[in-house]
Amino acid sequence: MRIAIFRRGHFNAAHRLYNPRWDKSKNDAVFGICSNPNGHGHNYELEVKVVGEVDPDTGFVINLFELKSLIETEVENRFDHKNLNLDCPEFATLLPSAENVCYVIWSILRKHLDTKYDVTVRLFETPRNYVEYPA
Repeated sequence: MRIAIFRRGHFNAAHRLYNPRWDKSKNDAVFGICSNPNGHGHNYELEVKVVGEVDPDTGFVINLFELKSLIETEVENRFDHKNLNLDCPEFATLLPSAENVCYVIWSILRKHLDTKYDVTVRLFETPRNYVEYPA
């Protein structure tokens, strides 16, 4: 029996949407206030979905304490109260759009979770705007 299990996380981070190959006017036209030179911040909400077979010995798909610890260590501690552009090497050359942040988080978690699991990350940048990978 395959079951989906979910764990939520949270982190606050700043970022700037700015393409250095473009001039200021194009950045302003495409990204608007999100290209502010001082950046802007979000209270990101994260939802991690893990799908797998229920282990007959534990009754678990995955131990939620282990998943909680993984999210805290690899995502929340890494990105919380950081400027994604300046403080996080993952975004040294990658624009920290919601789409890219979501994919980076998925990639980080995917490396640490057994391949027997299907993993989906949903990232809320605002209560009304969110992205999901894989789609």
